[in-house]
Amino acid sequence: MLETTTPTMRPAYTPGRDRRLTPERQVPIARGSTLRSTLDFVTAASGPARAEAALARLAPEDRARVAAAGMTDEVPLSLALALWHAVDAEIGRDDPAWVERAGALSIDAYGAQLYGGILRKASPLEFLTQSVSLFRLYYQPGDMHVMDAGPGHALLRLVGFGAADALFCRRQTGGLGRAIVLAGGVAPRVRHVRCEVQGDAFCEWELKWSSGAE
Repeated sequence: MLETTTPTMRPAYTPGRDRRLTPERQVPIARGSTLRSTLDFVTAASGPARAEAALARLAPEDRARVAAAGMTDEVPLSLALALWHAVDAEIGRDDPAWVERAGALSIDAYGAQLYGGILRKASPLEFLTQSVSLFRLYYQPGDMHVMDAGPGHALLRLVGFGAADALFCRRQTGGLGRAIVLAGGVAPRVRHVRCEVQGDAFCEWELKWSSGAE
């Protein structure tokens, strides 16, 4: 009779194991809405069973923390990353662009609901250059800095975040595209032109759009 073993699932947030946890670096955090919007997307796009299967890939401690997180609660980014990687393992082969679409849904649904006054501006340029940072309402530390901007285009750089992950970057790509639409842009095009995961010194996104107001 063959013996089978079940792989031990470890929680995403374990001090001393997470490479982001160092005395000189603030622990990256995310809002609980990033967890809820992810699960809502999977449920809508792939069905409740796939959402439950993704959750089952998490360690029990992480499943409990995901279930308990409120929309505006602060959670370790490592917990959000654990959920995103679990979802990617569950549906990524069937839906390769899921994370960009989930990022767009997060802005379209929860972002517009919670931060509508920040998103809905007269133009994308007004949205991008306002004093209130949408990024910092979702994640800390760090911020998206506008490195260049003009009618129909902008270049954003992520500064001071220190938590490189490909799924995080792809989620930003989808979210930025939807934010441009809510701010009045038409036919947005978002490219992740530099990425720390790929060995660049920082992450940058190039945004282009059409708009009758600019």
